[in-house]
Amino acid sequence: MSLDPQAKAILDALAADPDAPRLIDLPPAQGREMYRAMAQAMDLQGVAIGKIEDRTIPGPEGDIPVRFYTPVASGSTVPALVYFHGGGWVIGDLDTHDALCRTLANEAGCKVIAVDYRLAPEHPFPAAFDDCLAAVKWVEKNATDIGIDPNRIAVAGDSAGGNLAAAVALQAKADKGPHIAFQLLIYPVTDAPRRTKSYKDFAEGYFLEAEGMDWFWNHYVLSAGADADDARHSPLRAASLAGLPPAYVVTAGFDVLRDEGRAYAEALKAAGVAVEYVNYEGMIHGFFNLQGALDVARDAVKAAAKALKEALA
Repeated sequence: MSLDPQAKAILDALAADPDAPRLIDLPPAQGREMYRAMAQAMDLQGVAIGKIEDRTIPGPEGDIPVRFYTPVASGSTVPALVYFHGGGWVIGDLDTHDALCRTLANEAGCKVIAVDYRLAPEHPFPAAFDDCLAAVKWVEKNATDIGIDPNRIAVAGDSAGGNLAAAVALQAKADKGPHIAFQLLIYPVTDAPRRTKSYKDFAEGYFLEAEGMDWFWNHYVLSAGADADDARHSPLRAASLAGLPPAYVVTAGFDVLRDEGRAYAEALKAAGVAVEYVNYEGMIHGFFNLQGALDVARDAVKAAAKALKEALA
């Protein structure tokens, strides 16, 4: 297994500036600004889309900002993807994942509803989870009004967003609704940090570091005093994964989260869930948001969108 040359160039450029601030040394507000700047510099810009609409929907504690993406060639009733952005439950927003949501909408031919859930540490666990579950419920309830098919709703997310998508699918199964047809999990967090070999192998120097993941986890989960076995933050610890919607699980070869993503895919399969697992060996964490810099990222997003389109056909 070797690091993709384009990914290596990104890591080399980051390492070349020893004075650059580390995310874990910044207040969350400054970390959010740094993440936005990175998205602006390294992701695709100006991806054409049929229509974008920013609005709010009711949440458990106030309105939740959402962004609707309607592809160019869209019928009157289309499938829907409810998307939860990554960023360790602390950083990230609608703008950092704008290019990815545009691409998924276009390539999958579905309406994407991106959710700007509450962030930690201001809003620790389970605030993000509660907002994401409420958003999916709202999408199903208002399907006719927003022009989507209530029987073809998928959830998706990357990293912390993948964690939220998996957790929402679990809760929806337990509650017997809302109906989720498919889950797209992009290098998802599925358990507490530092429990796997990939955490040891890629602890430093591969974009998302073990210490950084601790920083995110502490802000979201530990600060809330959450039960260590709560599947709403650690879906790998759920009592049963049987009966969950089909899944497409993506991991990156040089990522601390690789092994827990793979473990979740294997656990889903063992529980009888239809799963497609894809590991991009030469990639680093976050590569789905680096389409402007990585050729493999563009191919990977298209492959995921194809799986989504086929699942919701």
